[in-house]
Amino acid sequence: MFIKQLSIFLENKGGSLGEVLQIISGEKINILSASLADTNDFGVLRLLTSDTEKAYTVLKERGITSKINEVVGVCVPNQTGGFSKVVQVILDGGINISYIYGLSVNNDGANIVMKTEDQEKTVKLLEAAGVKLLSEKDL
Repeated sequence: MFIKQLSIFLENKGGSLGEVLQIISGEKINILSASLADTNDFGVLRLLTSDTEKAYTVLKERGITSKINEVVGVCVPNQTGGFSKVVQVILDGGINISYIYGLSVNNDGANIVMKTEDQEKTVKLLEAAGVKLLSEKDL
């Protein structure tokens, strides 16, 4: 159960983020979640959108480099240690987590998206542990 994520490579200069957001909103694509990490020269904007394929296509047409990845979405129990337990399931399976970021969708608990070095195994481990997984229809 994977969610399509758009990773967009931006120059670390004023206006880059705004340009991408204007292009996407101009196509009536809703941004469901966003994460931006930067270095001195460039940034990686990660988005979950209402139409990832369309967003990818319109950005490509405008000369903006992006890539579609699959991520795992989980619902973390809203209790002390809930996030720790979910992460430990993955770590106990010998899998490194590359990054995480939060989501804002309606349900019980905190939702996060993560990219691991072994997505298939991550899903199997989480399912076996009874962790609620999210799909694109849950967004």
